[in-house]
Amino acid sequence: MKAAILEQAGQPMVIGDLSVAKPGPHEVLIRTAACGLCHSDLHFIDGTYPHALPAVPGHEAAGVVEAVGSEVRTVKPGDHVVSCLSAFCGHCEFCVTGRMALCMGADTRRQKGEVPRLTRPNGETVNQMLNLSAFAEQMLIHEHACVAIDRDMPMDRAALLGCAVTTGAGTIFNACKVVPGETVAVIGCGGVGLAAINAAKIAGAGRIIAVDPIPEKRELAKILGATDAVDALADDAAAQIVEMTKGGVHHAIEAVGRQASADLAVKVLRRGGTATILGMMPLDCKVGLGAMDLLGGKKLQGAIMGMNHFPVDLPRLVDFYLRGLLDLDTIIAARITLDQVNEGFDTMRGGASARSVIVFDQ
Repeated sequence: MKAAILEQAGQPMVIGDLSVAKPGPHEVLIRTAACGLCHSDLHFIDGTYPHALPAVPGHEAAGVVEAVGSEVRTVKPGDHVVSCLSAFCGHCEFCVTGRMALCMGADTRRQKGEVPRLTRPNGETVNQMLNLSAFAEQMLIHEHACVAIDRDMPMDRAALLGCAVTTGAGTIFNACKVVPGETVAVIGCGGVGLAAINAAKIAGAGRIIAVDPIPEKRELAKILGATDAVDALADDAAAQIVEMTKGGVHHAIEAVGRQASADLAVKVLRRGGTATILGMMPLDCKVGLGAMDLLGGKKLQGAIMGMNHFPVDLPRLVDFYLRGLLDLDTIIAARITLDQVNEGFDTMRGGASARSVIVFDQ
């Protein structure tokens, strides 16, 4: 199969041929139909976050099941599925207490000494990134890393559910539990931020403030449900938000992964408000609350992958799209081929567009 291989951090990926192993007892072989380009991939590609190399990036994908292992019970050949990087074991402390997104998923990976899932024609191992490696024509993953969806769902839109929408919408519905009428500020209007804005509209938020330095993204946010937009680089950005909400927002969601945006999320909270950090911050960053913030009942939390329960959440998000509630069409800026993956990330580095999606020949 063809795959985009990251040989060295900071260098363009190389399109090459790889072999994929046969499914193990709990594994699923998927023909990849579409895969979104996510900023999380860029962190590994640029070397901001370390990963064993060579590796195949990509984690926001949809496809069709080709084969399953002997013990697989959740999907079958021919099913349309969405993958999710928060693969869960089903029996650890986090899984049995309903916090599946925190599961480390050790049992969902092949163990040391087993035949690797991905190899070069000469037998050399190629590492699987985030348990998925979706920049490839096929994926071999654990059954607890995917979920079957309605076949009426277009695959390019379905792919977005695997990360951006699961994270952004999941944060609104699961981590923040936004109540109708509450105010929400979303800082960073990329794929995750736009999904959070759209979900806040679905949840009935009273005021939804999009905060981004790029005018085009602020306009996209308005299409998706933002009631107001603020330039994140304005000297008085925090003051604007506090003024328009008469004291600050109930929920501030950081969706870009920068120190300044995380600090801004804390600044715009009202008494009792919650700041939720979604972005992959530089590893040396620290975000905190001051003494007066704590006395005012303000809270700070992380929400990895939106604290999703993806086997339940993803089919519901598909239903939202099919009923016209969830707008995924606006989030997709471009559809590209696998050969254009490096150019797609160059566009992402420019910062002006939303989501690019690789569409594979079926």
